[in-house]
Amino acid sequence: MVDIPIPRIPVGQWVERGIDFLLAHFSDVTRWISQEMNAFLSGFEGLLLSVHPLVLITAATIGIGFLTRKRSLTVFVFLSLGLIWNLQLWPEAMSTLTLVLVATTLAVGIGIPLGIAAAVHTSLHRIIMPVLDMMQTMPAFVYLIPAIPFFGLGKVSALFATMIFATPPAIRFTYLGIRQVPEDLVECAEAFGSTRAQRLFKLELPLAAPTIVAGINQTIMLALSMVVVAAMIGAKGLGGAVWRAIQRLEMGSGFEAGLGIVILAICLDRVLQNLVGRIRSKTRA
Repeated sequence: MVDIPIPRIPVGQWVERGIDFLLAHFSDVTRWISQEMNAFLSGFEGLLLSVHPLVLITAATIGIGFLTRKRSLTVFVFLSLGLIWNLQLWPEAMSTLTLVLVATTLAVGIGIPLGIAAAVHTSLHRIIMPVLDMMQTMPAFVYLIPAIPFFGLGKVSALFATMIFATPPAIRFTYLGIRQVPEDLVECAEAFGSTRAQRLFKLELPLAAPTIVAGINQTIMLALSMVVVAAMIGAKGLGGAVWRAIQRLEMGSGFEAGLGIVILAICLDRVLQNLVGRIRSKTRA
Protein backbone atom coordinates (compact mmCIF):
# COMPACT_ATOMS: atom_id res chain seq x y z
CA MET A 1 0.00 0.00 0.00
CA VAL A 2 1.44 3.34 -1.08
CA ASP A 3 1.18 6.24 1.32
CA ILE A 4 -0.04 9.34 -0.43
CA PRO A 5 1.52 12.45 1.10
CA ILE A 6 -1.09 14.94 2.25
CA PRO A 7 0.08 18.55 2.43
CA ARG A 8 -0.15 20.04 5.90
CA ILE A 9 -2.36 23.11 6.24
CA PRO A 10 -0.13 25.79 7.79
CA VAL A 11 -2.70 27.25 10.18
CA GLY A 12 -0.06 28.16 12.76
CA GLN A 13 2.02 29.99 10.17
CA TRP A 14 -1.01 31.98 9.03
CA VAL A 15 -1.69 33.02 12.61
CA GLU A 16 1.94 34.04 13.15
CA ARG A 17 1.97 36.05 9.92
CA GLY A 18 -1.25 37.78 10.93
CA ILE A 19 0.15 38.70 14.34
CA ASP A 20 3.43 39.89 12.78
CA PHE A 21 1.47 42.05 10.31
CA LEU A 22 -0.58 43.63 13.10
CA LEU A 23 2.53 44.23 15.19
CA ALA A 24 4.33 45.84 12.26
CA HIS A 25 1.49 48.27 11.56
CA PHE A 26 -0.21 48.80 14.92
CA SER A 27 2.53 48.37 17.54
CA ASP A 28 2.48 52.09 18.37
CA VAL A 29 -1.27 51.95 19.00
CA THR A 30 -1.05 48.86 21.21
CA ARG A 31 1.88 50.38 23.13
CA TRP A 32 -0.18 53.52 23.79
CA ILE A 33 -3.20 51.44 24.84
CA SER A 34 -0.98 49.41 27.15
CA GLN A 35 0.46 52.51 28.83
CA GLU A 36 -2.91 54.19 29.30
CA MET A 37 -4.66 51.06 30.50
CA ASN A 38 -1.85 50.22 32.89
CA ALA A 39 -2.06 53.73 34.35
CA PHE A 40 -5.83 53.38 34.73
CA LEU A 41 -5.59 49.98 36.42
CA SER A 42 -2.88 51.19 38.78
CA GLY A 43 -4.89 54.30 39.62
CA PHE A 44 -8.11 52.37 40.26
CA GLU A 45 -6.29 49.82 42.39
CA GLY A 46 -4.53 52.60 44.28
CA LEU A 47 -7.87 54.27 44.93
CA LEU A 48 -9.26 51.09 46.49
CA LEU A 49 -6.15 50.61 48.59
CA SER A 50 -6.16 54.24 49.75
CA VAL A 51 -9.32 53.56 51.75
CA HIS A 52 -8.94 51.69 55.03
CA PRO A 53 -10.12 48.08 54.57
CA LEU A 54 -12.62 48.30 57.42
CA VAL A 55 -14.19 51.43 55.90
CA LEU A 56 -14.41 49.80 52.46
CA ILE A 57 -15.83 46.57 53.91
CA THR A 58 -18.46 48.52 55.85
CA ALA A 59 -19.41 50.62 52.80
CA ALA A 60 -19.65 47.53 50.58
CA THR A 61 -21.76 45.75 53.17
CA ILE A 62 -24.16 48.70 53.53
CA GLY A 63 -24.46 49.07 49.74
CA ILE A 64 -25.11 45.36 49.21
CA GLY A 65 -27.63 45.34 52.05
CA PHE A 66 -29.47 48.29 50.48
CA LEU A 67 -29.51 46.67 47.02
CA THR A 68 -30.47 43.13 47.99
CA ARG A 69 -32.42 43.66 51.25
CA LYS A 70 -31.04 40.31 52.45
CA ARG A 71 -29.72 40.34 56.01
CA SER A 72 -28.05 36.94 55.75
CA LEU A 73 -26.19 37.95 52.59
CA THR A 74 -25.11 41.22 54.18
CA VAL A 75 -23.66 39.42 57.21
CA PHE A 76 -21.94 36.89 54.94
CA VAL A 77 -20.30 39.61 52.84
CA PHE A 78 -19.08 41.46 55.94
CA LEU A 79 -17.59 38.34 57.53
CA SER A 80 -16.09 37.06 54.27
CA LEU A 81 -14.36 40.32 53.37
CA GLY A 82 -13.23 40.59 56.97
CA LEU A 83 -11.64 37.14 56.64
CA ILE A 84 -9.71 38.26 53.56
CA TRP A 85 -8.43 41.27 55.51
CA ASN A 86 -7.53 39.06 58.46
CA LEU A 87 -5.54 36.71 56.19
CA GLN A 88 -3.51 39.75 55.04
CA LEU A 89 -4.66 39.28 51.47
CA TRP A 90 -6.44 42.61 51.12
CA PRO A 91 -4.01 44.22 48.59
CA GLU A 92 -4.09 41.08 46.45
CA ALA A 93 -7.89 40.95 46.66
CA MET A 94 -8.20 44.58 45.53
CA SER A 95 -5.84 43.90 42.63
CA THR A 96 -7.94 40.92 41.57
CA LEU A 97 -11.17 42.87 42.02
CA THR A 98 -9.80 45.69 39.86
CA LEU A 99 -8.88 43.28 37.07
CA VAL A 100 -12.23 41.48 37.22
CA LEU A 101 -14.35 44.65 37.32
CA VAL A 102 -12.52 46.37 34.45
CA ALA A 103 -12.45 43.20 32.32
CA THR A 104 -16.15 42.60 32.99
CA THR A 105 -17.01 46.20 32.12
CA LEU A 106 -15.19 45.91 28.79
CA ALA A 107 -16.70 42.48 28.07
CA VAL A 108 -20.22 43.71 28.84
CA GLY A 109 -19.66 46.89 26.84
CA ILE A 110 -18.77 44.76 23.82
CA GLY A 111 -21.06 41.79 24.47
CA ILE A 112 -24.43 43.49 25.04
CA PRO A 113 -24.37 45.57 21.81
CA LEU A 114 -23.24 42.51 19.84
CA GLY A 115 -26.00 40.43 21.44
CA ILE A 116 -28.58 43.08 20.53
CA ALA A 117 -27.26 43.25 16.97
CA ALA A 118 -27.36 39.45 16.67
CA ALA A 119 -30.96 39.39 17.90
CA VAL A 120 -31.99 42.09 15.42
CA HIS A 121 -30.05 40.81 12.40
CA THR A 122 -30.30 37.07 11.71
CA SER A 123 -27.34 37.10 9.31
CA LEU A 124 -25.07 38.53 12.00
CA HIS A 125 -26.27 35.88 14.45
CA ARG A 126 -25.23 33.16 12.01
CA ILE A 127 -21.75 34.64 11.84
CA ILE A 128 -21.30 35.34 15.56
CA MET A 129 -22.49 32.03 17.02
CA PRO A 130 -19.77 29.80 15.48
CA VAL A 131 -17.16 32.30 16.66
CA LEU A 132 -18.61 32.15 20.19
CA ASP A 133 -18.57 28.35 20.09
CA MET A 134 -14.87 28.45 19.21
CA MET A 135 -14.13 31.06 21.90
CA GLN A 136 -15.86 29.02 24.62
CA THR A 137 -14.17 25.73 23.69
CA MET A 138 -10.69 27.22 23.25
CA PRO A 139 -8.40 26.49 26.24
CA ALA A 140 -7.96 29.51 28.45
CA PHE A 141 -4.16 29.44 28.06
CA VAL A 142 -4.47 30.11 24.33
CA TYR A 143 -5.83 33.60 24.99
CA LEU A 144 -2.51 34.54 26.58
CA ILE A 145 -0.60 33.93 23.33
CA PRO A 146 -1.86 36.91 21.25
CA ALA A 147 -2.03 39.23 24.28
CA ILE A 148 1.68 39.06 25.10
CA PRO A 149 3.05 40.29 21.72
CA PHE A 150 0.65 43.25 21.67
CA PHE A 151 0.73 44.37 25.30
CA GLY A 152 3.74 42.62 26.86
CA LEU A 153 3.80 40.88 30.20
CA GLY A 154 1.73 42.36 33.00
CA LYS A 155 -1.74 43.51 33.94
CA VAL A 156 -2.81 44.79 30.54
CA SER A 157 -2.23 41.49 28.75
CA ALA A 158 -4.06 39.71 31.55
CA LEU A 159 -6.90 42.21 31.26
CA PHE A 160 -7.43 41.73 27.53
CA ALA A 161 -7.08 37.94 27.71
CA THR A 162 -9.64 37.89 30.52
CA MET A 163 -11.97 40.20 28.61
CA ILE A 164 -11.91 38.03 25.47
CA PHE A 165 -12.43 34.86 27.49
CA ALA A 166 -15.38 36.35 29.44
CA THR A 167 -17.24 38.04 26.56
CA PRO A 168 -19.29 35.12 25.07
CA PRO A 169 -21.86 34.82 27.92
CA ALA A 170 -22.71 38.52 27.65
CA ILE A 171 -23.44 38.09 23.93
CA ARG A 172 -25.35 34.82 24.29
CA PHE A 173 -27.53 35.87 27.21
CA THR A 174 -28.40 39.22 25.62
CA TYR A 175 -29.41 37.49 22.39
CA LEU A 176 -31.37 34.86 24.31
CA GLY A 177 -33.18 37.44 26.47
CA ILE A 178 -34.36 39.45 23.49
CA ARG A 179 -35.39 36.41 21.47
CA GLN A 180 -37.40 35.05 24.41
CA VAL A 181 -39.71 38.08 24.51
CA PRO A 182 -43.23 36.73 23.84
CA GLU A 183 -44.23 37.08 20.21
CA ASP A 184 -47.69 38.38 21.06
CA LEU A 185 -46.18 41.35 22.93
CA VAL A 186 -43.97 42.13 19.94
CA GLU A 187 -46.95 41.99 17.61
CA CYS A 188 -48.93 44.20 19.98
CA ALA A 189 -46.15 46.80 19.98
CA GLU A 190 -46.01 46.71 16.19
CA ALA A 191 -49.79 47.07 15.98
CA PHE A 192 -49.60 50.27 18.05
CA GLY A 193 -47.10 51.70 15.57
CA SER A 194 -43.86 51.32 17.54
CA THR A 195 -40.67 51.76 15.59
CA ARG A 196 -37.91 49.15 15.78
CA ALA A 197 -35.93 51.28 18.22
CA GLN A 198 -38.96 51.93 20.44
CA ARG A 199 -39.77 48.24 20.50
CA LEU A 200 -36.21 47.41 21.45
CA PHE A 201 -35.71 49.97 24.22
CA LYS A 202 -39.23 50.08 25.68
CA LEU A 203 -40.27 46.43 25.38
CA GLU A 204 -37.55 43.90 24.57
CA LEU A 205 -34.64 45.19 26.68
CA PRO A 206 -36.74 45.73 29.85
CA LEU A 207 -38.18 42.21 29.57
CA ALA A 208 -34.75 40.78 28.75
CA ALA A 209 -33.07 42.59 31.68
CA PRO A 210 -33.08 39.56 34.07
CA THR A 211 -31.45 37.35 31.43
CA ILE A 212 -28.91 40.05 30.58
CA VAL A 213 -27.96 40.46 34.25
CA ALA A 214 -27.60 36.67 34.49
CA GLY A 215 -25.21 36.91 31.54
CA ILE A 216 -23.21 39.59 33.38
CA ASN A 217 -23.04 37.22 36.33
CA GLN A 218 -21.58 34.48 34.12
CA THR A 219 -19.15 36.99 32.64
CA ILE A 220 -17.86 37.84 36.12
CA MET A 221 -17.48 34.16 36.99
CA LEU A 222 -15.47 33.50 33.83
CA ALA A 223 -13.29 36.54 34.54
CA LEU A 224 -12.58 35.19 38.04
CA SER A 225 -11.75 31.77 36.59
CA MET A 226 -8.97 33.44 34.55
CA VAL A 227 -7.30 34.97 37.61
CA VAL A 228 -4.78 32.18 38.18
CA VAL A 229 -4.14 31.71 34.46
CA ALA A 230 -3.54 35.45 34.02
CA ALA A 231 -1.00 35.32 36.86
CA MET A 232 1.27 33.33 34.56
CA ILE A 233 1.90 36.43 32.43
CA GLY A 234 2.52 38.88 35.24
CA ALA A 235 -0.91 39.69 36.68
CA LYS A 236 -0.65 39.96 40.43
CA GLY A 237 -3.46 39.71 42.95
CA LEU A 238 -4.85 36.51 44.42
CA GLY A 239 -4.04 34.57 41.27
CA GLY A 240 -0.41 35.63 41.61
CA ALA A 241 -0.42 34.45 45.22
CA VAL A 242 -1.76 31.06 44.13
CA TRP A 243 0.80 30.78 41.34
CA ARG A 244 3.60 31.74 43.72
CA ALA A 245 2.45 29.12 46.22
CA ILE A 246 2.40 26.46 43.48
CA GLN A 247 5.96 27.27 42.46
CA ARG A 248 7.18 27.15 46.08
CA LEU A 249 4.96 24.22 47.14
CA GLU A 250 3.43 26.31 49.91
CA MET A 251 0.12 24.51 50.30
CA GLY A 252 -1.19 26.63 53.16
CA SER A 253 -0.68 30.01 51.54
CA GLY A 254 -1.99 28.65 48.25
CA PHE A 255 -5.17 27.47 49.97
CA GLU A 256 -5.63 30.88 51.63
CA ALA A 257 -5.29 32.71 48.31
CA GLY A 258 -7.65 30.25 46.65
CA LEU A 259 -10.12 30.80 49.48
CA GLY A 260 -9.93 34.53 48.80
CA ILE A 261 -10.86 33.95 45.14
CA VAL A 262 -13.78 31.76 46.21
CA ILE A 263 -15.01 34.42 48.63
CA LEU A 264 -14.96 37.12 45.95
CA ALA A 265 -16.75 34.79 43.52
CA ILE A 266 -19.47 33.87 46.03
CA CYS A 267 -20.05 37.49 47.08
CA LEU A 268 -20.36 38.75 43.51
CA ASP A 269 -22.47 35.77 42.46
CA ARG A 270 -24.94 36.07 45.35
CA VAL A 271 -25.33 39.81 44.93
CA LEU A 272 -26.07 39.52 41.21
CA GLN A 273 -28.43 36.57 41.73
CA ASN A 274 -30.43 38.65 44.20
CA LEU A 275 -30.50 41.53 41.76
CA VAL A 276 -31.77 39.18 39.03
CA GLY A 277 -34.54 38.03 41.36
CA ARG A 278 -35.58 41.59 42.16
CA ILE A 279 -35.56 42.60 38.47
CA ARG A 280 -37.71 39.58 37.58
CA SER A 281 -40.22 40.34 40.31
CA LYS A 282 -40.51 43.94 39.10
CA THR A 283 -40.88 42.78 35.48
CA ARG A 284 -43.69 40.40 36.38
CA ALA A 285 -45.40 43.09 38.43
